[in-house]
Amino acid sequence: MVSLTFHGGVNEIGGNKILLEDGDTRIWFDFGKSFTMGEDYYTSWLQPRRSNGLKDYFEFSLLPRLPGLYAEDKLTHTELKHEEPSYDGVFISHAHADHVTHIQFIDPEIPIYTGAGTKLFMEAMEKTSSYANYGNHDYRNFRTGDKIRLDSLEIEPIHVDHSIPAAYGYIIHTPEGCVVYTGDLRAHGPRHEMTQEFLEAAEYKEPIAMITEGTRMARRGKRRHLSESQVLNGVVKICQEADTNGKTVFYTHSPRDMDRLRTFSISAEGCHRKLVVNTRTAYLLNRLVEDQRLNLPDPLRDDTIKVYYKKKKSGTYSEKDYYKWERDFLEAIVTPEDLKNSPKEYIVNLSFYDLAELIDIRPDAGSPFIYSMSEPFGEDDLEEKVMHNWLTHFSLRYHQLHASGHLSRKELAEAIETVNPSKLFPVHTENPEMFGELHKNSTPPVLGKQYTLT
Repeated sequence: MVSLTFHGGVNEIGGNKILLEDGDTRIWFDFGKSFTMGEDYYTSWLQPRRSNGLKDYFEFSLLPRLPGLYAEDKLTHTELKHEEPSYDGVFISHAHADHVTHIQFIDPEIPIYTGAGTKLFMEAMEKTSSYANYGNHDYRNFRTGDKIRLDSLEIEPIHVDHSIPAAYGYIIHTPEGCVVYTGDLRAHGPRHEMTQEFLEAAEYKEPIAMITEGTRMARRGKRRHLSESQVLNGVVKICQEADTNGKTVFYTHSPRDMDRLRTFSISAEGCHRKLVVNTRTAYLLNRLVEDQRLNLPDPLRDDTIKVYYKKKKSGTYSEKDYYKWERDFLEAIVTPEDLKNSPKEYIVNLSFYDLAELIDIRPDAGSPFIYSMSEPFGEDDLEEKVMHNWLTHFSLRYHQLHASGHLSRKELAEAIETVNPSKLFPVHTENPEMFGELHKNSTPPVLGKQYTLT
């Protein structure tokens, strides 16, 4: 008997934790943190205590209390006793936090299956961020074309296009028929053909069930629906206007969106500017070039990329002030003085947490700032207000250019029609009931409820 149980991603965006069972064979698809997890109890710097393992999470039912799943040291302060692992693996769709973060609690004897590029992302995040610590696991990497056999199940990962490289959907071959899990995907990105290949492969299998993301399923919205090529054209236009005025171009985007970084890199090269990134992005790029399929620039070898270093303890750029992983890029350093003296030469990454650097950079009034991320969900976004205060103070011109990492409502409808599953389970969405308009047998899952597939 094949069944699905949804322990996350239910009536929320992110937090996917999907359990598929066939007899004694039990596997997970994703094990991430939701964007709204515990928001009634935790916010900003008030977070579950790291030293308490799972105790704080169990207190507010933020993770399922399941025996045979978690590492012994994570259960020390809880009432749940450690048992021998009773799960056969966790399959990660991609390296975004809402799909991978909580594997840190998983028993290390349970294998973690990831795409080869996904593992590179995770290693880079652990190196450069104090918040990324996925734990020690039996990692097993795959690529499209591989098939993983676990008892009665065969899992087939297939690449999809998303706002992070090395994203995968899955076709799970079970004794009852095939189950399709989309992970996160889009059909308007620079590698949209990968998503199409996945959907066509899923259609061919005539699945008994499809688990689909639904991030952008909504009645209406003010958000613009741009493709990556439209973003590129918009950035080039802004750069050309800045050339005539002799101004530096500033931008911000999701730090793991390598398609967007490539867009800004192409724009910079076309406008004869150098792309300036922070040290974390430089390190990530230097790791990702190990995967030649990603086709990304290397800050250690590509002279068109420079690295911005924040001044630290000494107030200079002394090597001893920086982590070892940061030091390799000091030869490519660019300083506030460089940006002030030659503003037309650069297009500069400036994240929310880098805004204070504007005090040293002192950009010319009217310099463009490209916000290349999704528009805020609500009007009460404090960070957005703070960001606009900074931009106003320094008289920067705000531009919003973004291509979503997720299927639009129209694209969702087309994807579901293409795959044509017998049953549909929407996850990673705040509006699962709306999928009933797209499929006659759509079931908004209930958290923790088991659904039998027959």
